[in-house]
Amino acid sequence: MKLFRLDGNRIGVIAGDIWHDVTDALDTSPAAWPPTQMVSFIASLNERGLDAVLADPAVRQIAPAPEKLLTPIEWPNKLICYPANYQKHREEMNSANRADKNRFFLKANSSLSGPNDPIVMPTVEGREVHHECELGIIIGKRGRHIAREDYADYIFGYTCLIDMVIRGPEERVWRKSWDSFCPNGPWIATADEVPDVHALDLRLWVNGELRQSANTRDLILDIPGMIAMASEAATLMPGDIIATGTPEGVGPVQAGDAVRILVDHVGEMNLKVVAP
Repeated sequence: MKLFRLDGNRIGVIAGDIWHDVTDALDTSPAAWPPTQMVSFIASLNERGLDAVLADPAVRQIAPAPEKLLTPIEWPNKLICYPANYQKHREEMNSANRADKNRFFLKANSSLSGPNDPIVMPTVEGREVHHECELGIIIGKRGRHIAREDYADYIFGYTCLIDMVIRGPEERVWRKSWDSFCPNGPWIATADEVPDVHALDLRLWVNGELRQSANTRDLILDIPGMIAMASEAATLMPGDIIATGTPEGVGPVQAGDAVRILVDHVGEMNLKVVAP
């Protein structure tokens, strides 16, 4: 199944080809602040299960499918990112970093944006802004000191994710945390939707030109290692997002560009780049 968010902070589920609004079957209000409704929903599914939610009489079908979706998770506890996690990307950046050596960094949650939101160029003159095509992992339950062999028990699902960045000498977190610098979506595909996450193709185009194409089999630090390493330092929470790192082919974008990302079995986003 797939989970998504609608205007009005409503929560939906796609089961088969049918779109459902499940908001009224949940113990949370769309108007509640902070907007942690999707995080609470994911946490509750450990006991309730998606099938039980869809059986609730308060659930209604949506037809036709909505034209606009929001970022699936607006207010995660953490947005964790692994740098330099593909060898060819390390080579193109002439980087000595490695994800398995340098560990992870955190990116501002406020950089999250949805599949229908524009990528807004920053108000920084004379600097290149690059796209980074990535797979996003959504954590499903709380965990600390998670063993590699248990990693799958903690993954709820996956999403497409673009890690935008200003190139330059400043701290990485500043260069990556501008509003709209973490487009993700269009939904969360539950883990059972992905046959083999260790052999997953991901691609990114700019104005129809293929810029990035890779497979998760080429990750330096694999997904079990990312879960184990992150949970060694920090307790993982439902709704946490882990960005797995980008392959080679990163490059600049500018206002007016069209960016497309496709992750097999997960989803696709088409985004516009706009001026500040």
